[in-house]
Amino acid sequence: MNHYFEVVAISSKEGLSKTLEEQGIKGYAVEMTRKITPFKDLISLFQLIRILLKEKPDIVHTHTPKAGLLGMLAAWIVRVPNRLHTVAGMPLLVARGNKKRLLNFVEKLTYVCATKVYPNSFVMMDIIISLKLAPANKLKVIAQGSSNGIDTSFFTVQNIISKEELRNRWGIGTTDFVFVFVGRIVKDKGINELVRSFVELKKSYNDIRLLLVGGFERELDPLAEDVEDKISKDSFIISVGCQSDVRPFLVMADVLAFPSYREGFPNVVMQAGAMGLPSIVTDINGCNEIIQDGVNGKIIPPKNEKALYEAMKWMYEHHKTKVKEMAQRARPIIVERYEQKKVWEELLKEYKRL
Repeated sequence: MNHYFEVVAISSKEGLSKTLEEQGIKGYAVEMTRKITPFKDLISLFQLIRILLKEKPDIVHTHTPKAGLLGMLAAWIVRVPNRLHTVAGMPLLVARGNKKRLLNFVEKLTYVCATKVYPNSFVMMDIIISLKLAPANKLKVIAQGSSNGIDTSFFTVQNIISKEELRNRWGIGTTDFVFVFVGRIVKDKGINELVRSFVELKKSYNDIRLLLVGGFERELDPLAEDVEDKISKDSFIISVGCQSDVRPFLVMADVLAFPSYREGFPNVVMQAGAMGLPSIVTDINGCNEIIQDGVNGKIIPPKNEKALYEAMKWMYEHHKTKVKEMAQRARPIIVERYEQKKVWEELLKEYKRL
């Protein structure tokens, strides 16, 4: 977008300098925690107001719940004419009690302050309307969904060293059947169900492996004790931590297992598809738009260990036939619907219409 507009980025400090240098744009670091932290949030709000008064932007476009709340509120206070917010996930969908009521208020306030709201999936748009969080005429999905699309020239098996060589590095057999998960290793991503289902499946098949790519968040969303124990002690489960490049781990795998409780429009499911992997996903917004059940993966109910076990078992038992067919269909679907350049073109058109 910096070829068409003067772009100023505002984000938490981590990784910001590198991004600014790569993109050749101006930016500011403003700490925005993912937790409910009223005092810190108030400080961040004042910082945002000061920046907006200085920069005098024509458009403010926010992403994530916390940045959305603070950014839209600051932009409304300063009277920025075009206040845009992308909805990539909604924590209130899995919250309960007072926390749910608070998050419901936060979402409504964010959307009231915005002049346009972009859910990153059609299902998410329906949810927003059904919960009466915003009127339908304020909502729009860009292209076929997703916040940014996917660079399919980057997420390809080309230019990645061979599957066999990668597996040798991590002690995985060339004929083993590998399930991979990429994301935060937390309860909310369905890791408890995934690990337990895998351990149960391992009782019948000794040539399967589970590859976990991502970091733990033990303070925010800890796993069950028995699951932590299995991850640390089971040699069939390989936890590699956070990785800057997930492509080698997708190349090593046969199926993406992604049993998340809630998502906006998960990048990893698109990334896996672009790398030719079928996926097991839960029937939640985003996931159930990228994956077509029986075509490029399987869709199961969320928080359902038995259904996940059965899906993993089916993938293993059909990996020489139907799963190969799913794999062949995976990349063309992603390229057709979610190629990044197409999403960028539609977003640029939207900006120019303002």
